Amino acid sequence: MSETDQQTEERPTLPALLKGWRRKCPNCGSGPLLSGYLKVRDTCPVCREDLHHHRADDGPAYMTLLIVGHLMAPLLLFVFETWRPEPLTLFTIFAVGCSGLSLYLLPRLKGMIVAFQWAKQMHGFGESS
Repeated sequence: MSETDQQTEERPTLPALLKGWRRKCPNCGSGPLLSGYLKVRDTCPVCREDLHHHRADDGPAYMTLLIVGHLMAPLLLFVFETWRPEPLTLFTIFAVGCSGLSLYLLPRLKGMIVAFQWAKQMHGFGESS
């Protein structure tokens, strides 16, 4: 196999995305992808895969806002129309719900974006060292 064939070899995307959702290395699936809440490790401590190539930028934040907004807005309308709670009660419940869901989704979506870039060999992930 030539060097260009090795670089264009397809990596399985769905398993990589699932590993990214679990915040694990997209290559081995056992090493931690993140060293903090959102900080991506430079290399995987288990398989030594380079992870510093990622370019997640604002993608995880936009996806989090999109998902949380599409889940919570219809729920807010349903709760308001059905039970008519006090405005402060409604605000408090949905503020906590939106914050909690956002904090849960953000690192998982970042892991998925990094894993997608790894699977598609974007931004230097396909280059051999």
